[in-house]
Amino acid sequence: MVDLKKDVWAIADTLRGVYARNKAGDVILPMTILRRLECVMAPHRAQVAAIIAQQPNETLRVKMIKSFTGGVKFYNTTKHTLASVYDSGDDMADNLLEYVHGFSKDIDVFTYFHLPEHIERMRKGGILATIVRQFRDLDLSPEAVPNSKMGELFEHLIYMDFESSNAESGDHYTPRDAINLLVDLLFAEDDKALSGEAIRSIYDPTVGTGGMLSVAEEHLHRMNPDAELLLYGQELRPESYAMCRSDMLAKGQSTQNIVLGNTLTKDLFPDDTFNYILSNPPYGVDWKNIAEHVEREHKKGFNGRFGAGLPPTSDGALLFVQHAIAKMNPADSQDGGARAGIVLNGSPLFSGGAGSGSSNIRGWLLENDLIEAIVALPSDMFYNTGIPTYLWIFDNNKRPERKGKVQLIDATALGAKMDKSVGSKRVKINDAARERVLQQYADMESSDTSKIFDNLDFAFWQITVERPMRRNFETTPERVALVAEHKTLGNVDGLIDALNSFNGGQYLNREEFLNDLGKHLGSRGISLTSAQRKALWQTLGERDENGDICRFQSGKNKGEPEPDVPLRDTEIVPFGWNGHPKRHDAKDATIKAYFDAEVKPHIEDAWIDHTKTKVGYEIPFTLHFYKYVPPRTLAEIDAALDESLQEILGLLHKVEASK
Repeated sequence: MVDLKKDVWAIADTLRGVYARNKAGDVILPMTILRRLECVMAPHRAQVAAIIAQQPNETLRVKMIKSFTGGVKFYNTTKHTLASVYDSGDDMADNLLEYVHGFSKDIDVFTYFHLPEHIERMRKGGILATIVRQFRDLDLSPEAVPNSKMGELFEHLIYMDFESSNAESGDHYTPRDAINLLVDLLFAEDDKALSGEAIRSIYDPTVGTGGMLSVAEEHLHRMNPDAELLLYGQELRPESYAMCRSDMLAKGQSTQNIVLGNTLTKDLFPDDTFNYILSNPPYGVDWKNIAEHVEREHKKGFNGRFGAGLPPTSDGALLFVQHAIAKMNPADSQDGGARAGIVLNGSPLFSGGAGSGSSNIRGWLLENDLIEAIVALPSDMFYNTGIPTYLWIFDNNKRPERKGKVQLIDATALGAKMDKSVGSKRVKINDAARERVLQQYADMESSDTSKIFDNLDFAFWQITVERPMRRNFETTPERVALVAEHKTLGNVDGLIDALNSFNGGQYLNREEFLNDLGKHLGSRGISLTSAQRKALWQTLGERDENGDICRFQSGKNKGEPEPDVPLRDTEIVPFGWNGHPKRHDAKDATIKAYFDAEVKPHIEDAWIDHTKTKVGYEIPFTLHFYKYVPPRTLAEIDAALDESLQEILGLLHKVEASK
């Protein structure tokens, strides 16, 4: 397979001069699919041709072909092959076009890859014959390249095309080792799927080229050959969509439920829910361009898909999570609910403070007991990113022992180095590592790399701590100069002269200062608006711990201390702090106890503004697995420095001796 990967992509060398390196995939990908389809059809071409001649009805024709071939659902109405096309000389381009157009309507990959236009371009560039010959000579028959290996080849070609075209950082393809682990975890809790003639549905809302669906189907059939998995997927990119359909057809899978469109703007399976959901949504990709559609659905509340909240427009990952939850079979359904596995970066764990859309979405997931486990993968697992990556497992009908619990598994140290890196992918999860993760998941016990938490262990109250405003006031030349520079006060006629003539000295009480200053200004005929009066005392005042507390002079808070905004602070009070109950109704008692113990002893005049208290949710994954490594002692540092010094001196002696 390694040689085959090299052989196929090596065809890019033939394209040079006619195509830039970053456009080689435009030809290599569709031509690989064409050759694969041809090899799949080869054993039955004569018999299928007879069926086509006898049966004009498309639906009946496909059924007859599928029955005769044991699952192949496509055909070609021409007698062409790449071999015959190559042998046709001057008619090569016309015959290849006829061959491409002769496929049944399910094969739409060539349209989305604009292959007819590329055929003409290669003809004009004088490379068409060479390209046809090179693909003609590839053995992509199912016997030589089984479906699983064909999936790996597609994955490699997609990566090579992706790398050469410098695709956006948020878009990437999921390596098979990550998919295998995710699928293992997804099926781990479904005993019914492992026995009998089970029928299950699986859906990928960001299906790409279908790798996740294919691995899931292969996995289920290994566990239970009699099970049937119905495959559904939606994809935004036309090329990926077409490749997915073609790959599935070549494997004998149904493509009628693979659809093209933006999942976030329009759910093309609005009335369907599924047993399983798999997805690797793009990381850090904004949704500003579709904000109108998303916000409109958000306003529907839970009658839409985004009722829990909206993340920042710079990162739509939690929109895909909400969509996946909305597509799960209900917990009380005949199949007993649904499970979902989603690949995410670290942002959904902690992004957004208390009360933000991201925090509210996490809260909704936790409060509804939907998160079952989160697995941290090793870095450098993906082809174009080395950022931390996590597998989230969701279940809307957990087993009794998992209800109200979340398991965190740290697999970051389990990556095996690859013999040769592929882009940013330098490590893989091998079979031994996968088995270890699965065993930890099954055991559901706490250890150095596995932690069990209550859902509300990740909940907290964010309280706002205020301190009273204390100021001194006086009309020194420096402070009056600030008033003169003020964009509003500096234009008040006579104000600066009046301030320079005010000899009240320093005031520690704002009300006394304003009263005396007001009389002085009034005697000079200077009248200030409320806004100007506020701006004046703010400019003439300086923070002074010896000053009297400034108090509200009107409104509902009249007589209460006025907070000093720059001194405002927030504190995080975890649910269950210091043994208090982990419940929402324990808020007041828990917050008071925390404030009395952790804040009041240090800041005597502080108070809590309860109107600003917010509930937040955060999953600090790395914090729970952090291991303190003490710094080296001074003696160890000195010894290391001495060793380095001796090594340098030795090298210098060698240089001197060689002169």
